[in-house]
Amino acid sequence: MRSTTQTVTEAATETIRERIERGEYPVGSALPAQRQLSEELDISRAALREALSTLEALGLLTIRAGKGVYVQSDRALSGPAWRFAEQSSLPDTYQVRYALEGFAARMAALAMTDEVIASLEENMEQLHASLTEGDLDTAARLDFAFHMSIVAVAGNGAIEAILRSSGEIMQESQRLPFYRRELLQSTYREHRAILDALKARDSEAAGRAIEAHITAAAQRAGVYFPAPRGDWAG
Repeated sequence: MRSTTQTVTEAATETIRERIERGEYPVGSALPAQRQLSEELDISRAALREALSTLEALGLLTIRAGKGVYVQSDRALSGPAWRFAEQSSLPDTYQVRYALEGFAARMAALAMTDEVIASLEENMEQLHASLTEGDLDTAARLDFAFHMSIVAVAGNGAIEAILRSSGEIMQESQRLPFYRRELLQSTYREHRAILDALKARDSEAAGRAIEAHITAAAQRAGVYFPAPRGDWAG
């Protein structure tokens, strides 16, 4: 029986993972059809897809569109898999975000409007609800929208174009830290610090808050990189 703090998706993820590790679903075999599995686990198809996506990121499953879900391994990776390794390494992705978004947040604080602040507050309410419900796909989209709203206010078209053109990669870098379930609400708390700085129109605090957020998110995804110390201006 799952605990009151465990979502149905988390419970399904754990059940399937245990079956794989016990050999009930051997490596190379196909999982039961999603309709059968959702009925067996008494969860919705959407919640099951989320569980399967999590297990794929952990290296246990391979999801083949139109063909089924197959057991890839009976041992989880030490950290989530990175699907875009051929395009950009995960450390490089976080470092680019650190550099570009830190600058953008400093600029955005100087041009922030009450309308954008209200929109970001609404985004945060939805993010908190999505994280509480374990809806990580929605949470990742809201996370991306939060960051891109700040970049848009900053008014640097080149930075916005770079990040939007890599939107799928950016969203995946925002989704990966959510696999640390015990730290699931960390993104919400870090966004609050960013938004508080923006509301205060404090350029330096906004830049530092978003840099701290990206650094912490990277660490939750298993990536550590040196960040500058001391004043941002050097």
